[in-house]
Amino acid sequence: MKEGLLVLPHGEGQARKYLNAIGQKTSIQFEDMNVDAMRRPYRKHVQRLEEMERILRFLFEEMNRMDCNIVKTQIDKFLDADAVQPYVLDDLEAKLKKLYVHWTEMMSNDEKLTLQRNHVVEEVEVMRLASRMMSGSQGDSLDKPLLNRTLNAVAGCILLEDQVRFARAVFRASRGNTFTHLAPIEQKITDPKTGNTVSKTIFVIFFQGSSDTQSALKEKIVKVCATFGVNTYAWPQSAPDATEKLKELEANLREKTATLIQCEDLIRQDAAELLNVPGAGRSSTLEEWRCFCVKEKSIYAMLNMFEEAQTHMRAYVWFAENDETNIKSVLGEVANVKEKAVLTPVTNSTKEPPTYIRTNDFTDPWQTVINTYGVPRYQEANPALFACVSFPFIFGMMYGDVGHGTCLLLFGSWLVFKGKSLLDIKDFGEILYWVRYLVLQLGIYATFAGFLYNDMFSVGLQLFDTRYAVSEEGEYTPTWDALNEGNGKGGPYPFGVDWSWHGATNELMFMNSLKMKLSVLFGVLQMTLGVFLRFGNAIYFKSKIDFFFECIPMLIFMVCFFGWMDFMILYKWLNPIATGPPGIINSLICMAMGPMGVGQADLFPLWEASDGGMSSVQISTISMNLAVVAIPWMLLFKPFLLQQEDKKAKAAQEAAGLEAKGNRRKTMQAITSVGGDNDMERQESGDHSAGGGGGGGGHGHGDGEFNMGETVIHQVIETIEYVLGTVSHTASYLRIWALSLAHQQLSQVFYSKTIGMALTVSAPWNGIAVYIAFCVWFAITCAVLLGMDVLECFLHTLRLHWVEFDSKFFKADGYAFEPYSIKKAIADTEDKL
Repeated sequence: MKEGLLVLPHGEGQARKYLNAIGQKTSIQFEDMNVDAMRRPYRKHVQRLEEMERILRFLFEEMNRMDCNIVKTQIDKFLDADAVQPYVLDDLEAKLKKLYVHWTEMMSNDEKLTLQRNHVVEEVEVMRLASRMMSGSQGDSLDKPLLNRTLNAVAGCILLEDQVRFARAVFRASRGNTFTHLAPIEQKITDPKTGNTVSKTIFVIFFQGSSDTQSALKEKIVKVCATFGVNTYAWPQSAPDATEKLKELEANLREKTATLIQCEDLIRQDAAELLNVPGAGRSSTLEEWRCFCVKEKSIYAMLNMFEEAQTHMRAYVWFAENDETNIKSVLGEVANVKEKAVLTPVTNSTKEPPTYIRTNDFTDPWQTVINTYGVPRYQEANPALFACVSFPFIFGMMYGDVGHGTCLLLFGSWLVFKGKSLLDIKDFGEILYWVRYLVLQLGIYATFAGFLYNDMFSVGLQLFDTRYAVSEEGEYTPTWDALNEGNGKGGPYPFGVDWSWHGATNELMFMNSLKMKLSVLFGVLQMTLGVFLRFGNAIYFKSKIDFFFECIPMLIFMVCFFGWMDFMILYKWLNPIATGPPGIINSLICMAMGPMGVGQADLFPLWEASDGGMSSVQISTISMNLAVVAIPWMLLFKPFLLQQEDKKAKAAQEAAGLEAKGNRRKTMQAITSVGGDNDMERQESGDHSAGGGGGGGGHGHGDGEFNMGETVIHQVIETIEYVLGTVSHTASYLRIWALSLAHQQLSQVFYSKTIGMALTVSAPWNGIAVYIAFCVWFAITCAVLLGMDVLECFLHTLRLHWVEFDSKFFKADGYAFEPYSIKKAIADTEDKL
């Protein structure tokens, strides 16, 4: 990465034109020069664009409410069209404001018409109910003059879900002196505010009293109706009144419906203009307006980060060193500008550069996995490079199964085959497209590990002839040269685990031992790789102190203790010991205890001392002594050496202070000579980072005074964390064995309790039993082993990389290179309007 000072001409929109080209054709990260002063010279432009976005959100909501199809194509199509015939901010702003007023009036009118029509619909339903009640056998009694003088009624319409609460409230308010009749409306009514359809119910409340008198009971009922916000309508006095009123209302309903339809047709005609596609392959007009507003807002947001003077604007930027030629070429090709922009590289910068890692479709998911834990420091070893292989491999060791791995492999192959067509899938399409290569890798390694374990849905694959003979008593006898005696019996099983182990009485014990040792072997191997990467960091950053007083003792401690443990495992695998083979754990205990007692490793060493050679016990003693020496080696020397280095650095800084100040003065004179801007020269004082540095995120802007006490405490913590952490991390890799064992046992239980039991059913029911058992087994397998277990193994593998591996060398205190990109800004806001 390279730091530079970008100077843009000010006035007549020239800076905006440069930012428009930079955001589309280059990769530059800007630092906020106004973060301290909080000067935002273009805040009014941003406010105008935010108001335009608010109007666009309103229009998008209305389009979605009417189920309109808004065409959205590639963002590059819009940028190409905008470059040929660009939108003008002032013109689009005036058009949007006019549209907003027009649409609010239309929607308000539509809401009023819908509300009026709803009232007519409800009153029609009330009159129909009244007509039915007064014309039937029960209605005859309601139509009698005597009852009309003694009964009163309040009718209205209420939401279906509120009818029970409403009836209860009326009963309590009247103390049981009312009768409430409810009749649901068959057709649903449109809510004018939300546009959703709702179900309503007609209610009629009968109580004592004539219709021409106002009683206290009627007032209570009216208050309850007002509390629930229901619409009330006059209840007719007789069946003829109801019939006559119904005819009037039906005619009014037809008129209201026709008016509402005309209004909605007019709205859809106006919506069609907004949904019109202005050209082949382009998006709808409304979508292009959204893209333009987002683009302009991002440009002015970047301009707000520039430090302004009378004639020029400036900002410190970061860019890739090999992109410098392209950036200068893009700045030189900007048309319709009176003055040229200047990009001047900054030398001797003290800032920590951002971390820029180029990725592709294959590596981007793995880099994201690492960045979730922490962004690599600039030029630090990147764990994602190794995670591309180690992550799926360790996952395969946990999930190893030919059958389940093949299912995962087929799913990943389908994702890769579908490719960009996955993006058309709603909600999950983008995620599936992003992880397609990751899933494919997990499937490949899981299938490979399944062949190593010789396990397919808990059944062994008879790929080769077994190397064991089974007697009638069920005892297994090896038919191969197990002790390497050269007796001509041949070698072991060619690849993976012999299928004869499946179903053996000691299968679990053998597989436990095998997988446990494999977990430790690969765990120590990966942690040792992490220590070697720490060597690489020390060499690259030219830190002799870290190289000699951290990396070397760390490697000695790792190799002499845990490396020796791995060597003992491999030695016992390759060199059969007929009698008294030492246990690995007991040997490590004796190794740590030293001469305090005689252990199994002393009584039964891996090998005896030969002529001029040492026995395994002597080598383990020397290794343990070196591991113990490595601890104070890490602990004591580094703080004092850092103190001496700090004193030398301060002396050199004082000597070079005047020279550096002179160099900065010459640089500013060269920059300001382009436009004669003396204000910028006067603003430059001390380090250029005083003007901002928001892009740095606080990294590398001075480490402060050296504190010996803090350094000692930090080194003590580092040493304890490494020594004890290495022990716990080695044990943590046993989760590979635990997850693999859990997967195998779950697979075996699911198979034996479903298909295995169905196979024992006698004819003619065995076919039906196998069919049902297979359905149950497949459902459980998909839910547990292909669902939860994949996620579980993935999370445990993630922990092994984040904690056990990355902690050996990865500082994770960098900040990512985030260049200004108009395309990315538009894509990030696609679902927000």
